[in-house]
Formats: sequence, structure tokens, C-alpha cells
Amino acid sequence: MTSRDWILRTSRQLHRYTTPARIALDMLAWCVATATGIYLRFGLIFDEQATRGLFKLLPLVAVLQVLVGTFVGLYRRKWRYGSFDEVAALVMASCITTGLLYVINGYYFDVRPIPQSAVIVGGILGLVLMAGCRYVWRLTMERARRPDDRSAEPMLVYGAGEGGIQVLTALLRSRSSPFVPVGLLDDDPAKQRLSIMGVSVLGGRSALPAARAKTGATVLLIAVPSASAQIVGELADLAAQQGMTVKTLPPVEQLFDQPVTASDIRDLTEEDLLGRHQVQTNLEEIAGYLTGRRVLVTGAGGSIGSELCRQLNRYAPAELMMLDRDESALHQVQLSIFGRAMLDTPDMILADIRDRHVLEEIFLERRPDVVFHAAALKHLPLLEQYPEEAYKSNVIGTLNVLEAAAAADVSVFVNISTDKAANPISVLGYSKRVAERLTSKMAAADGGGTFLSVRFGNVLGSRGSVLTTFREQIANGGPITVTDRDVTRFFMTIPEAVQLVIQAGAIGRSGEVLVLDMGEPVRIYDVARRLAAQADGQIDIVFTGLRKGEKLHEELFGDGELDHRPRHRLISHAMVPPLEFDEVVSCGDPVAGMVAWS
Repeated sequence: MTSRDWILRTSRQLHRYTTPARIALDMLAWCVATATGIYLRFGLIFDEQATRGLFKLLPLVAVLQVLVGTFVGLYRRKWRYGSFDEVAALVMASCITTGLLYVINGYYFDVRPIPQSAVIVGGILGLVLMAGCRYVWRLTMERARRPDDRSAEPMLVYGAGEGGIQVLTALLRSRSSPFVPVGLLDDDPAKQRLSIMGVSVLGGRSALPAARAKTGATVLLIAVPSASAQIVGELADLAAQQGMTVKTLPPVEQLFDQPVTASDIRDLTEEDLLGRHQVQTNLEEIAGYLTGRRVLVTGAGGSIGSELCRQLNRYAPAELMMLDRDESALHQVQLSIFGRAMLDTPDMILADIRDRHVLEEIFLERRPDVVFHAAALKHLPLLEQYPEEAYKSNVIGTLNVLEAAAAADVSVFVNISTDKAANPISVLGYSKRVAERLTSKMAAADGGGTFLSVRFGNVLGSRGSVLTTFREQIANGGPITVTDRDVTRFFMTIPEAVQLVIQAGAIGRSGEVLVLDMGEPVRIYDVARRLAAQADGQIDIVFTGLRKGEKLHEELFGDGELDHRPRHRLISHAMVPPLEFDEVVSCGDPVAGMVAWS
């Protein structure tokens, strides 16, 4: 058994005797302090008179300390022994005890047992000794609880703010912690040379190589939940160069109102590397047009559609109708929302948006108030091979949903589009741009409802997204395929995109396309390189070249569209020219038509 194990075991065994031990230590501290005060007062001489006065006053000192200490909570286990809260109470108790002793010593006895100056000096020394006992105890217990250096990995922590302090507290007070902090990094000049719980700040992020060499750390923890993608990326690159593993903490909103623990430390995700953070939405606006209303979602089984359904359900709609042609996808979304999936309830609608007559029957019978149109074909390379399918689903399918919605007097219609509709060069982009223009035409033709589109880029975690592909490729041992070293894309998380889509339905005007702020475009090669660096083993990156219809850099706004944000700092409003329905329906060459109409 090590000395630290013996200390911890003894502490647990003596736990029931904690209060008597505290009282005994404090009384001993007062005795020593009072005796020292008298000794100093009489010129470093302790004669018989001083001894009699000391023993006359000591019982009174002990009684006063116990009574006052109990009154202020020192001996009622109100605070953890040695904590700063307890020290504050200790100062109060010492001041009260010293004041009472001063009055009693000076005015109760005919002859003062000890000089009044000795009372003051003794009170100060008593406070110092009692606080010293607590500090030594706390220091001893913290060292005993530190992770075992033989099994815990040495860790550098980036961030000496609140997140870093919580991490140090959690890791340094747990013997079972898998990590032991050995150094801090922070770019704030005011925090240089700072030491927290014995762990020193060794410099900014540029000092990582030197700190790694000095401490032997094998793990870097980014303890700044709000760190930007640039900072996270730079740290990930530096750590990879040093052969270190990178960890981070969850976003601030996930840590709200609860302390950080070792279990909160996790690997970097794509969201961390891309710097996507929580979006603030106006819940009152959202609830105003959703609560108590009948809401229908097309493409409810898809990545965006299913998350839409999950979030819409929180706003207590009168009815949430989920429409999709994929029965397995409907099963999954019902299971994720309600915890069971019997598929025997009217909220599940199995239908194809290409079937105009079925859609009309459903809309006229169910009478939705709000419609989110998320159904679409979206894989660019496939649609380049089969453009007629894009026309049937993304153009005619959208037109069918629009006409059914108008016939059922829908009040709000939100068409979900893509950044590829801005100055399109692909079949996917052409078809989605046409869908935006058809939605705008319905806005002009329908007098009562609000018909608008929402445009955003790649969505993290959606089926077939580039980062989902990267995960699979890494899991299979590589290589990671990237089209071009310089290709960039806009990214959002699924919950973030859906929150803004729902918000857009509350603030958008009929005929507009609302463009969601995607942040800065991200170079795909950088993400691939950082993910490969985190993987076990060597993962190669292979460049395949841009495919037909792909842009090197995506755009959020088409020619002539302005970045105007009158209602929400992350949502831009632009007008879309309408497109006549008859042109679309009577077109002899759908592919050529989509190009011309867009």
C-alpha cells in the first residue's frame, strides 16, 4: 500500500470523528496562539504569573471557540474541510471569539489574566494556525487524490479560464482519472506565469512544442468550449506534429449548470474542426406559428426531415404529419420521436410527391396549416447521370406539393433548397433553383399564404455528406478521397440548420429565399488531413479531381442577390423571380428547360 492509499483509507475511517477532530485542532491552535501572544508580550519570558493567567483563560477560550464555531457553521459540516467557504467562516469565528475574549479579559475580571495586547496577538495567531491546519489538510488530501502518474496520461490543457480550472479540479482530485494535467497553455498575456493548483501556464499555443518537450505530455485538451475553428485547427495541427492526441470539452450549453468531469472529455469531432456552435433562435416567434397548428413535413425520413420532425414536435403542434415514400425511414423517425414505431397512426403518411392526385387527396383531407418541403433527390453525381429523375422529384414533385398546399389553404410553406441553387452549374443546382422560382410563383399567385424558400449548404452528419464518407473511409483504413486540394464548402450541423429553417418560417416574407449564414467556407483537404491525423495508423489522402457539375468554391448568393438581414443576424433575405407553372409542365426537354429556367 502506498502512502497516498494509506492517507485516503485513514481519512475515510476517521470520517465519523471529523467534527471532534476539528474542535480539538482549533482548541490546540488557540492554546498555542494565546501562549505565544503572552510570550511575545512579556519580552520572550514566560513566568509564573503568565502561566496562571494562561490557564485561567484557556477554558474560556475553548468554550467561546466551540460556541461561536458552531454558531457560524464551522462544526456543523456546512462546508468541506479546508474549502475557501470554510476559511471565510473561520475568519468570522476568529474575529467574534477574539472580540468576546477581549471584552471578558478586560472588563469581567478584577485583574486581567493576560494583557489585552496578548489577546489581539493571540487572535491573529489563532486564525493563522487554524487556517494553516486546514491548508495542510487540504494540500495533503489533494496530493493523495491526484491521479497515479504510472497509469494516467500526462496532459497539456489549453485554456486557463473557467473551463481549464474546472478541468484541473476534476482531474487532480480523482485517483481514477485517466489523465493528469502537467501544464497549461493560454494566449492571454495576463495569464502567463500563472499557476493553478500547482499546474503552471507554460505559454501560448505557439509554445506547445516546448511544453511537450518539457512535460512529456501525450494529450492536448482544448478547454475553451467557444474556441473558433481556426484555433482548434491550429492546435490540432501542432499536436499532430508532436504526436499528441487532441481532446476537447462539449459546448457550453451542454455543460450549463453542472461541473466538468473526466467523462466530459472527448475526441475532436468534425463540428469542433469546423467551429459550428449553438444558434440562438427566437422561441416566441417560432411557437407563435407552430403551437396548436397542423404541420406537415415532406421527406420526413431524411436527415433534415427527421430532425425537423423531432424539433417541431417540441412546439406542441396540434398535429405533426410525416410524409415520405420510404417506409423504413418513417419507422426510424417515429421511433426516434415517440420511443416506439407501430406505424399504425395517422401521423405516418406513406406517399410519393411525384403522385399529384394522392398529394391533393392527402392535403384536402388533412388540411395542414404549415408545410416544410424537405423531400428531394440530392446526390449530385447521380443526378448528373439521371437528370430526368431530378426533374421528376425536385421540379415536378415540388410543383405538386405547392399546388396541393395552395388548394388546402396552407398558411406557411417553406421549401428547403441548397447553396447549389446559387448560380447553378449542376443538375441538382438547376432543379433546386427551379423549385425556388416555382415557390416564388405560388407566392405571387396565392393571396393568403406565405410561400418561401430556405437555402443552405452541406449538413454535417446527413446521409452521403462528405464528412460521413470520411468517417467510413477512415474506419475502413483509408484512403480518404478529396476531389481537389483547394476545394471549399460551407457546413452546418443538422440541428443548427433545422433551427434556422424553423426560424425562417416565422420571419420570411412570401416570395423570398432566405439564405442561412454558413460561416466561413472550409477547405475540405484541411478537414481530411486533421481527421487522418487523429486516426489510428496511417491514412492516405487521394485526390480524385472535380466531378461534372461540381464547383471549386460554392456560393450562397446568386448574381444580383444582396446579403440583407433585417430580422435575424444569421438569415439573409433575397427575392426570387417567379417561374410560370405552364412552362415547366409543357416543356418538351426537361433537362434543357431546367438549365434555361435557372
